[in-house]
Amino acid sequence: MIALVRHGQSTSNAQGLVVGRGDPHLTELGECQARALAPWLENVREVWTSPLNRARETAALAMPGLVAVVKDSFVELDYGTFEGSSTTPGAGEGWRALEHPHDQAFGGGESLADLDKRVHDELDALLGDTTNLLYSPSEHLAIVSHVSPIKSAVAWALGVSGSIAWRMRLENGSLTLVGARNGAPSLIRYNAVPTLT
Repeated sequence: MIALVRHGQSTSNAQGLVVGRGDPHLTELGECQARALAPWLENVREVWTSPLNRARETAALAMPGLVAVVKDSFVELDYGTFEGSSTTPGAGEGWRALEHPHDQAFGGGESLADLDKRVHDELDALLGDTTNLLYSPSEHLAIVSHVSPIKSAVAWALGVSGSIAWRMRLENGSLTLVGARNGAPSLIRYNAVPTLT
């Protein structure tokens, strides 16, 4: 199985801002969210992470015994000029403009179709190699990433268009599980969030 982990709350998340390639750190709540995932990740034997601070910090707190491998393919979407804008739905036309055709780049940055290609290429490589952890019944690969790459991975697992991303919500500090069955990917669990103590 692949355990797809969305990083804990970052300072930009707490401020309600669009954050793509920006590199904020986790908040105190984000650190608690990361630590709360640890019991769910006990069977993880390898961890990949986005190069951004919020993902690397989450990986270190949730799986402290493992050294993460940085994978640029799971970095967050480049939102271009939308970076740092408000995520509040009432913030005006700027936010509504984000929901545009799948192959249109965001503010001179990256399109969701571009993101799908890099994420799906990486996952296709895993699917094509039956010796890796995707196929293990008891040991797993964790990928600590961001909202857009994880939604892209869900679309890949379901075999549907990446445009479904606008119809899904994914929480900070959440766990999504993808497996393989009969040579095809499958979605096992989506957006599970542990209780904070």
